[in-house]
Amino acid sequence: MNAPRKLPLGIQSFEKLRRDRYIYIDKTAFLWQLVQDSNPYFLSRPRRFGKSLFLSTLAAYFRGQKELFKDLYIERAEEEQAAQEQRSAWLEYPVLYLDFNTGQYDKEKALASQLNMLLSQFEEIYGTNKNEEEFSHRFAGIIKRAYQQTGKQVVILVDEYDKPLLQTMGVNEALNEHYRNTLKAFYSVIKSCDQYIRFAFLTGVTKFSKISIFSDLNNLKDISLHESYAGMCGISQKELETNFQPEIQALAQKQGLDYSEALATLKQWYDGYLFHPAGEGMYNPYSLLNVLDDKEIKSYWFGTGTPTFLVNFLKEAHYYIPDLDGNVELDEEGLQTYRAVAQDALPILFQAGYLTIKEYISDLRLYRLGFPNNEVRYGFLHNLLPAYSDVPFGQTGVWIGRFIQDIRKGNVDEFMERLKAIISSIAYDNFTAGNLKLREQNYQTAVYLVFKLMGQFAQAEVHCATGRADCIVRTAYTVYIFEFKLSDNGSAEDALNQIKKNGYAEQYKADGKKIVLIGSSFDEQARTIKDWKTEELNNSTATDGGDAMQKQVFQ
Repeated sequence: MNAPRKLPLGIQSFEKLRRDRYIYIDKTAFLWQLVQDSNPYFLSRPRRFGKSLFLSTLAAYFRGQKELFKDLYIERAEEEQAAQEQRSAWLEYPVLYLDFNTGQYDKEKALASQLNMLLSQFEEIYGTNKNEEEFSHRFAGIIKRAYQQTGKQVVILVDEYDKPLLQTMGVNEALNEHYRNTLKAFYSVIKSCDQYIRFAFLTGVTKFSKISIFSDLNNLKDISLHESYAGMCGISQKELETNFQPEIQALAQKQGLDYSEALATLKQWYDGYLFHPAGEGMYNPYSLLNVLDDKEIKSYWFGTGTPTFLVNFLKEAHYYIPDLDGNVELDEEGLQTYRAVAQDALPILFQAGYLTIKEYISDLRLYRLGFPNNEVRYGFLHNLLPAYSDVPFGQTGVWIGRFIQDIRKGNVDEFMERLKAIISSIAYDNFTAGNLKLREQNYQTAVYLVFKLMGQFAQAEVHCATGRADCIVRTAYTVYIFEFKLSDNGSAEDALNQIKKNGYAEQYKADGKKIVLIGSSFDEQARTIKDWKTEELNNSTATDGGDAMQKQVFQ
């Protein structure tokens, strides 16, 4: 029996990955393209998207570790160019690798401690100068001494430069501001010491606005949205099918799917990240490797971090939540920069991987954004429901499970009572009579979140356009069609009549399922659902329905 192949789960060291024979998708063509130039580069990608492994690969190349690149693209490219230029291949440079992944930055001196640790290890190699007290002075001194001692320009690699900022954002703004000022001075050294630097590459989740970190480092080339580098991190469809065929087959067998169904499921749940309108969709590597290892479709990447401050930002800005699923529009500047205020939550949602490019509207130079896949869609909305209701944090799944059980059993009244309880729990203290639209928006958001989250377990659709039912839920035997109205816009009876008048049920009659119509109205004074009415249609093609029309009223 063949031993299972080694999936690189959690492997961030290129040397370990190659020496221990883990599966490796060759990304060295991107590396080769980068190292032809000496520009300092910046790359923004979501967390756990392969940035650390790519930096480690760069470090191995500049350290001249030829043996690690055997049979990869860059092996031939490096040796052919060296022969053309009549120089030695695999030149070794002094590499300064600064990793901010390991720190916990919630305390005032945490960043200083991390910087001191990182610089001290380089000072052990290249020496110190007693006059260098500030971190920026020490960093500059190390770069100059490394150049003088080796005769080679220095390579600087910075992993997750912004982690101290992300950990304090929305939690401790004073400390966040202190960190920004410290890092601004520190990274400015990369520009002032340009003559001593062969190559510099910084990675992070976010690119903060030019008035902050990068204001002095204005020679940095941002390749985050560059077409040539769109596939540098992540896994493409071709890379998935070429490199992981045995693992996909094992997943299909475990889940009772055929091979094509397994591929479609993986695509629906973990694909969809786009880093240039003309690029190809990329899979989240962390989630993909985990699902191939566990052989279970679950939320892997989203479960590693909760965007609490982003949820709060969206709520404070009264953002219309349904727009997140494909109707966010930003221009290029808005897409690439971020200012840490509630009104600018959308750029960081993109940079952090919760939204991705869905379309580029070229004549307007606008990007249309939305959730990349089901894992992010359901994970993010899962975190929003407690923010818009009194559903306890961590209990969203339990509440949605109860809604699903009600609908599967045909218990419409229990379903609506449960929905009424959620609507009743929405806080209205901040909304005056002049803010009725915002109050209505919170009604809509709560209903939207419930039905959208049900889509993990049933075919649930939420429509906001005129002429379509508000919500549709399809189970194995029944189609439920919902229409909601504010009390001053109509009654439950009016909502029910709208479903019938506009023929919302017509497209579902051929499915051979029972069709149940639910019309509901909101009581603006009581701030909750007022009543609802249900009708079961006489669907002659239904396999489990009778001829009689049933009608009920609940208050």
